[in-house]
Amino acid sequence: MLDPKDIKLLYRLQKDGQVSAQDLAEHLGMSASQISRRRQRLESEGYIIGTPCRLNPDKLGLSVQAFIQVETRAQSKGTHQSIKRLVATTPEIVAAWTLTGEADYIFRVYCTDLGALNRLVQEVLLPHDSIGRVHSQIVMDQVKDDTALPLPR
Repeated sequence: MLDPKDIKLLYRLQKDGQVSAQDLAEHLGMSASQISRRRQRLESEGYIIGTPCRLNPDKLGLSVQAFIQVETRAQSKGTHQSIKRLVATTPEIVAAWTLTGEADYIFRVYCTDLGALNRLVQEVLLPHDSIGRVHSQIVMDQVKDDTALPLPR
């Protein structure tokens, strides 16, 4: 069970996974050693699964973000495994989900420009044996991109 201090700690860590135990201790009214023990417990219990470093896509020349809906040719375990291999070996695909409804998958992709996005679709996705149809949506403006999950108040 999470107590109110655990929730406050998780909230702060979601916003900044690199914040020091001392800063957390001051904010939460606890000692740094108490904070460290709580953090270790939350990690060992699986509440904290990592502290990734978020990069600025614009600084890396990745000016085009898109969502690509994919319909497969068939519904089978082999198809799913094939798509999983494709996703794992295509660096432009930064996230992928299986869906209910018309599309079977949705990919979040980053590319350097529209030509690179077109090459990804035309040369990687459409020729893939398991993919029947793709539908791309280019992001015009990103209003929110937060990895923080809603926590109980």
